[in-house]
Amino acid sequence: MTTQTFHRNRFTWLAYLLLAFYGYFLNILGPITPFLKDELKLSYTVSSLHFTAFAIGMLLVGFFGHSIIERIGRRRSLWVAAFGISLGASILLAGQTAVLTIGASFCMGLIGSLILIIIPSGLSDQHGEMRAVALSEANVISSLIATAAPLMVGWCANLPGGWRLALGTAAIAPLLMRLGFGNSAPPEPVTPTADSDSTRSSLPSIFWVYWLAIVLAVSVEFCMISWSADYLEKSLSMSRVSAAQSVSLFLSAMIFGRMAVSRLVQRFAAYRVVNASVVVAGIGFALFWLTNVALLGQIGLFLTGLGVAGQYPLLLSLAIGVTKNNSTQATARTTLASGTAILALPLLLGRLADVMGIQQAYGLVGLLLVGVFLITLAARKIDKNV
Repeated sequence: MTTQTFHRNRFTWLAYLLLAFYGYFLNILGPITPFLKDELKLSYTVSSLHFTAFAIGMLLVGFFGHSIIERIGRRRSLWVAAFGISLGASILLAGQTAVLTIGASFCMGLIGSLILIIIPSGLSDQHGEMRAVALSEANVISSLIATAAPLMVGWCANLPGGWRLALGTAAIAPLLMRLGFGNSAPPEPVTPTADSDSTRSSLPSIFWVYWLAIVLAVSVEFCMISWSADYLEKSLSMSRVSAAQSVSLFLSAMIFGRMAVSRLVQRFAAYRVVNASVVVAGIGFALFWLTNVALLGQIGLFLTGLGVAGQYPLLLSLAIGVTKNNSTQATARTTLASGTAILALPLLLGRLADVMGIQQAYGLVGLLLVGVFLITLAARKIDKNV
């Protein structure tokens, strides 16, 4: 057990706000899709391509984003990413065809996801051994703002300007942050990374073990967000409205869980908190999946969110920690992990539900949690022997 003092500087706060800004736009695509579908007369398939395009942009950044950052620097890349999201949002607001609106979503995912590389790597280099605290706090604030996105869409829908207000007002945030934090910048990498071939080969094998755990953990999170409402309706006989509203239990638990984790990692090693988080999520999911009582299912959903909350920021911290001075390359690859999980696993669960029903298909989430637990244990043993 350890207790250390954590200090936040101006860049720390800027990083928190920019990550929240990114999370807001990632989470707003779902709520605005029905409006776009009606206005542009789109099919369900074409409408779903808005989120798919964002995720594809995220995947591409996972492959190539670190090269851009190494070429123009973290500070410039950070503001390019922020204003890139604003540009994409502006195109989305004005777009009158699916090609434009889907292209705008791709633009936000491609340019904006540089934030997912720069913020974790910058916070890690800034705070060193306390990176787990910084990353956990950043995700707390991001979760709070992201949860507000659908509420903003619903609130603005009945105002002059409609749902577009929820995008337009948020799109000016980078300008305000630039004015308020203009002199703040992430620390540049400690060591030169001009030799790209050596950079690519410098990520140790243990990093890729943590990378796989991140894929599985993010998969659990988005499978629960994407399909838990349908599960509650079909398997636990809840009304469609009540089932949809129940998803807020999971999102609220994510906020509380990340708040708790940001304190726990100041006293306990990150890998211990990860293991405890997986156990809590496993207990919650078992209750959610195995019960026939709606109330118990909702309690299980809350406990699952509570446990899932800390897994991504802590696994990210552990992954960055084993890469020494190559945090930019590491966070680029973890962005690839997130994009892979977001794009593939909810679709896989949906396909399984078509084949065998939502009840049986949701067993996939239990397998994912077991995988996170086993991989984390294996990574810890490998890390100790390196």
